[in-house]
Amino acid sequence: MATVPNKATVSASRPMNCIVIVCDTLRRDHCGPYHGGLPLSGVTHAQQPDWVVPTPNMDRLAERGVVFDQAWAGSTPCMPARRDIYTGRYEFLERGWGPLEDDDADLPRVISGSSNQSLAQQLREGRPVSYLVTDHFHLWERGAGNYHMGYSGFEFVRGHEADAWKTDPVEFEVPDGDTHKVERHFRNLAALPPEERAPFAERVFRSAAEWLDGNHTHDPFYLHIDCFDPHEPWDPPEDLLKMFDPRGYDVERWNSMVPYDEWERHMTPDQLRHVQARYAAQVVLTDKWLGHLLDKMDEHGLWESTVLIFTTDHGTYNGDRGRIGKLQTHHFASCSRLPLVIAHPEGPQGERREQLAQLVDIYPTVLSVLGIPCPEGIHGVDLVPAVMSPDAPTRSYAITGMYGRSVSLTDGRWMLHQTPVASNKPLYWYSHHAAKFIEYELGPVEEGRRAVVTASWPEPTWLTCLSEDPGETVNRAAIHPDKLAVMRGALREKLAELGAPPEQAVRLGL
Repeated sequence: MATVPNKATVSASRPMNCIVIVCDTLRRDHCGPYHGGLPLSGVTHAQQPDWVVPTPNMDRLAERGVVFDQAWAGSTPCMPARRDIYTGRYEFLERGWGPLEDDDADLPRVISGSSNQSLAQQLREGRPVSYLVTDHFHLWERGAGNYHMGYSGFEFVRGHEADAWKTDPVEFEVPDGDTHKVERHFRNLAALPPEERAPFAERVFRSAAEWLDGNHTHDPFYLHIDCFDPHEPWDPPEDLLKMFDPRGYDVERWNSMVPYDEWERHMTPDQLRHVQARYAAQVVLTDKWLGHLLDKMDEHGLWESTVLIFTTDHGTYNGDRGRIGKLQTHHFASCSRLPLVIAHPEGPQGERREQLAQLVDIYPTVLSVLGIPCPEGIHGVDLVPAVMSPDAPTRSYAITGMYGRSVSLTDGRWMLHQTPVASNKPLYWYSHHAAKFIEYELGPVEEGRRAVVTASWPEPTWLTCLSEDPGETVNRAAIHPDKLAVMRGALREKLAELGAPPEQAVRLGL
């Protein structure tokens, strides 16, 4: 496949440590740097509750760094977003959910070299130590399970969601029923001694903090924290839940997971409000333990030598647009607009940026911070210049998509959600890996690719003016045909710039 040349990067004046924190399924409007203390209903979408979600540690981080107001997802959902981070390339243009390819120059391997080397060899060669702390079991799951292999070391906090861990014949309750995959989650917790049943966000950030205790003198180091919270299951501690629903868990019925669908098909308004309360509490929990890591940064004086990047893979619907959960439809801002905060020792503090940023940018940014040359052929842009200056360019358009579904494009003010043609063809899968987890009907390999049969989102092409309608409530495609034509042309050009397979533009009716 054709690739685009790497954008020029501007490195820090000296190699520094780098910490990347990815919290899964974190809605931007639940983060203090973005809601600014306003009730959720007054931030993006009136269908959100009227409570305020306190995230003092995200606020604390924002005060130390730069908040990006135009950060967007790339490939979705969870693992495609991570491949964007690990390779600096948009996965959804070529294939769906899957592992790293054998020839991917994945980020930890570029940082630390061959995983077949001893750590002593890596250090003698002057390579940074890289380390992963995560409870995100999809990194190990069949069909996506090799993202940990390039690190100098890693720690897997076991037991979250469907992690196949404990098999003990213990008694426990599963609010979702014992045939649901989340049965694993509640069995794992029940099989642990009571003193070890700490919330997963606590266990992840404590583990990362402990790693810093023993490893902060490496010069430099790369620490990647992949925290599954606030992804479902939404089962926060009851004291946090009561901040938003005074009943706590004393309700008629609750499920820890949610159907990815229109919420009215599955729950009453009161049950929806309880779901929203549990999600908000899960965000508060995640923020609380983020603070434990920030305290450790204070303790070891790491703010003078470390760049910290905080973000998520995507958001989720939470009653807005009449839906709950992710996927289902176009990549509206509720799912695709992300929190992104970067604290740099040499950069400004408490400032905001309007440049367009995406998850593929983490790859060149981390390498820039560590003083490592960036491989050619990536789609990402080094964000260090944008941290330093509000005038540093990044890109004219951000692009978001899920393989085989619709594709979205934004310039920060206007957003296009482009529906594929009715047949959703031609569509090809560019990988020797089969489709797993998210199913696609793949044909035989012919000329290095497979024909794919899959349905797209059954939604009309949609055009939004984000500056006037941040909740994307009005489709302006018919109202502004000239702007629609401009955005469709820009999408066609963007696909060509990225070296996307030419059939992508045809499939999207461009």
